[in-house]
Amino acid sequence: MTLRETFRIVIAVIARPSLWKTALVVGRRLVPRRWWTHRPFLPVPPRDYVRFRKESYYGDPLAPFEVDDVLKYLVWVREWKP
Repeated sequence: MTLRETFRIVIAVIARPSLWKTALVVGRRLVPRRWWTHRPFLPVPPRDYVRFRKESYYGDPLAPFEVDDVLKYLVWVREWKP
């Protein structure tokens, strides 16, 4: 995920306070445990996972995430009742 993608998504979530809690929960789930012990030493999802998500959703592992798609996903997570 590029810095530009990340920035656009973060700005979109900041503009929607109703998604803040959900975004934090999802972010926490995506970040590997003990992320500080391996490269890139940042709390980011594994690169292979991001590529898989992009390929399964867009059909291209290099496609950029669309902000609207991420927001729809967060709404779905918030409203999903197991």
